[in-house]
Amino acid sequence: MNIAEKDKELWERAAAFHGHICPGLTIGYKAALYARDLLDLKFSEDEEVVCVTENDACGVDAISVVLGCTVGKGNLLFRLRGKQAFSFFSRYTGKRVRLVLRNRPKQDKTRDQVQQEMMDTPRDQMFEVKEPSFALPEPARIFTSFECACCGEKTAENHIRLQEGKKVCLDCFSSYSRFM
Repeated sequence: MNIAEKDKELWERAAAFHGHICPGLTIGYKAALYARDLLDLKFSEDEEVVCVTENDACGVDAISVVLGCTVGKGNLLFRLRGKQAFSFFSRYTGKRVRLVLRNRPKQDKTRDQVQQEMMDTPRDQMFEVKEPSFALPEPARIFTSFECACCGEKTAENHIRLQEGKKVCLDCFSSYSRFM
């Protein structure tokens, strides 16, 4: 594997966290390293670095390990588009970048061969560098919770709907539309 010595431990931690080595993990790993270098990022202890991923695939685990972007901290956000694309933002510098996996020719190769080829491909040949089409998302907020009038479960106010004058959660809410 063609990994710089300083990043070998990160690769091993990403693989351990994900549970196995695969081409998808490699995509996220190399995207995170590329973003780190392009934007001069450090591991995000809180929300200093934000990643908006356009997929929910294996590579997202590597991004969490390498850059510290997690759902729980609110700095790993999903904008599901089914694309191998990731937008990275630095709250400190305002810098941002969108990395999109370049199309690869279809070839008859084993998973291990694809894995090795991806590890050997330079990052600038693997990803197209673009500008994100959206602004830096606001920091995570803590919302007041309300008890759902139907099921009784506490629900954050940004997920509550009014139905017949009562506060209800999304699971209990019945949407209404007469338009087709």
